[in-house]
Amino acid sequence: MVDYTKFELKEKKELAEVLKGKDNLFLLACKKCFKEFEIVEEPELADFEQFAAEHGKTVTGSAKVDFLCNNILTPKLLKSVLPQEAENVFVISCGIGTQLIAELTEKPVYTACDSIAYRGHHGMALTIQRCDACAQCYLNLTGGICPIVDCSKSLLNGQCGGAKKGKCEVNKEMDCGWDQIYKRLKKQGRVNELKNQSIEMRDYSKVNYKFIDEYVKSIRQERLEGYKGGIHPKEKKGFSEHISLSEFPSPLTVVIPLLQHTGAPAEPIVEVGQHVKAGEKIGQAKTYVSCPVHSSVSGTVVAIELRQHPTAGFNVLSVIIQSDGRNILHDSIQAVGDLEALTPEEIRDIIREKGVVGMGGAGFPTAVKLNAPKPIEVVLLNGCECEPILTADYRVMIEYADDVLFGLKALIKASHAERGIIAIEDNKPDAIEIMKSKTRNLENIDVAVVKTKYPQGAEKMLIKNILGKQVPRGGLPLDLGVIVSNISTAKAVSDAIQKGMPLIERVVSVSGERMSKSGNYIVKIGTQVKDIIDYCGGVIGDDVTIKMGGPMMGAVLDNLYVPIIKGTNGIIAVEASEREARECIKCGRCVDVCPMELHPLYYAKYAETENWEGMREEKVMDCIECRCCDYICSAKIEILSAIKTGKKAIREGK
Repeated sequence: MVDYTKFELKEKKELAEVLKGKDNLFLLACKKCFKEFEIVEEPELADFEQFAAEHGKTVTGSAKVDFLCNNILTPKLLKSVLPQEAENVFVISCGIGTQLIAELTEKPVYTACDSIAYRGHHGMALTIQRCDACAQCYLNLTGGICPIVDCSKSLLNGQCGGAKKGKCEVNKEMDCGWDQIYKRLKKQGRVNELKNQSIEMRDYSKVNYKFIDEYVKSIRQERLEGYKGGIHPKEKKGFSEHISLSEFPSPLTVVIPLLQHTGAPAEPIVEVGQHVKAGEKIGQAKTYVSCPVHSSVSGTVVAIELRQHPTAGFNVLSVIIQSDGRNILHDSIQAVGDLEALTPEEIRDIIREKGVVGMGGAGFPTAVKLNAPKPIEVVLLNGCECEPILTADYRVMIEYADDVLFGLKALIKASHAERGIIAIEDNKPDAIEIMKSKTRNLENIDVAVVKTKYPQGAEKMLIKNILGKQVPRGGLPLDLGVIVSNISTAKAVSDAIQKGMPLIERVVSVSGERMSKSGNYIVKIGTQVKDIIDYCGGVIGDDVTIKMGGPMMGAVLDNLYVPIIKGTNGIIAVEASEREARECIKCGRCVDVCPMELHPLYYAKYAETENWEGMREEKVMDCIECRCCDYICSAKIEILSAIKTGKKAIREGK
């Protein structure tokens, strides 16, 4: 394994010169990037602490940081660790990390290291700072501002005299580097340190900083727009986005799990041999966080038994109904009244009785979410559908815009919210136009257009992007007075109130590069995945992966004889990908793209050794399982698998 470490401690003689006249040191050490990732302590911090002690210096504290140049996470960390009594900050990192720390604190900052020739690129250096890896760092004399990269002439001995109003004569858009250096040193009372300096440039065999600078500029805006992190996978929505909704043929037999939601499973209230009608309740919720289940067809109950759940990974009690082919509706399916006449409590009761749950995947009972213990200000309707390939919610917005809007109004009233916002990614211009035209004259409902970026539709990202609020760690949107709901959920709420129809069918995208015939279908709950794929002409080729959901967060289906459930928004067929994992080289990409600002590289390493406490300390329970880290990992490590293993162990108290 090639070690791409970019810095090493200065020679002891040089360190001794830097330490002269300085005391009460605070030490910051970068844990290094682009090297084989091992859970071991890098030696430089301990070596420097010992060296400082030998020279009679007091160390007020120290911190070791992954990717010190991460200008999102490092500022937050520095606020919490830098003690007031520290007089000088010594940084053990490459030049980029040192420059960033010098920008973040008014205390004098010194580098204990020299940057050495780059054989790779920085994993996390999405900052304005740059480094030319000179092999003798000049930052100790210049207050953490590099004259090599911040002076267009790379002058080592002061200003050239050509600056005009603080701008360089060569590049009038660029601040004069030496002007900035003198201002900072004067502010810190350190101008005298520039006298009698001797600098020798030792190594020019490196990638020029200008190359890295252009690369950084090209991606920084995308990385930070709306929220930190995220990725831009190929959308592949063209397979089905133009195909109108159509009714999928009613199945001969349906398998309806009594667990299609977060919480306790419903209990069966029908018996084998009993005839039921479409929309009739067959499972009753017995706890508060649960949801009733209804038959999607009329016919005879032929079994009540354990069947494989399509996404949960275990068997659940299910009601199997043989259809009579008539789909006769139950008597309870009637419009329940005018929305204006209904009270919030009545709306919640209707939503609960009709079995409406979140249809974006999690399946949380909607009535429970609406009955929030805290005041709700905003209902955010999620129309982003940020997963590639899927187009179910998009077609619902196009073809059922009035129903979606009705459902949102009901959600606003039921939660006592003040307003509603429909969030749509900018890759859906026709849906945006339709929704804006429908809401133009509504004072309390707006349409927010957000940049297409995955996972834009994750509720915490949506809240941060649109409302500028951060859901606290371990908290929920309702802690901020927000409820997030899905487009298809709003449509289901509309059906429950305007038609009296329980949630017994939903729109499903059938798509992907390996699906013979793509489409968007209104499918009855309980329909077998195998029947859907066969109806669409099967799959193309042998190396195919079938997923329920999208390519990022969808569940791989090894068994196609499983049913569509309330949270199924897609059945996709994609090319199977073989992952041959290699050792992590700590490139930092997973940290860069993590929208929850976590350190995913630790999860795979800790899972190998069953270090569940380490995973807990690295806040694995905050992970939203968006799979950005898996997607971006250059070593092809199955990080998400490690995350799920760790979460399971922690929940089981290991």
